[in-house]
Amino acid sequence: MSENPKKTYYISVASGEISQSREASPWDFQISANDEEITELREYFDQIHSSSWQNFFRAHVPYIQYHYDKENDAIDALTKKVYEFIYKHGDEEARKHIASMGLMHNQE
Repeated sequence: MSENPKKTYYISVASGEISQSREASPWDFQISANDEEITELREYFDQIHSSSWQNFFRAHVPYIQYHYDKENDAIDALTKKVYEFIYKHGDEEARKHIASMGLMHNQE
């Protein structure tokens, strides 16, 4: 018997919310994960939030262009990790939706 069983969670990627309640707030994806896996996902969302603040401050420095912005690259990479995580732990509907976004070329 597993000491750390998987539970159902509801994920909102845009807001970075992770909830065990289907009705608590709007959600995009349903996943099944254990405590350690949810901690990993929470860390991705925390890093995105931190990088977003860095981008906010960078946006007020007009001589740094968007495509030379390492914080923006970090957000893009972290967002891809979030979708890969959801694809791996998500229900069939979540996997189909993420596959339809063209993000999981090597996962099928």
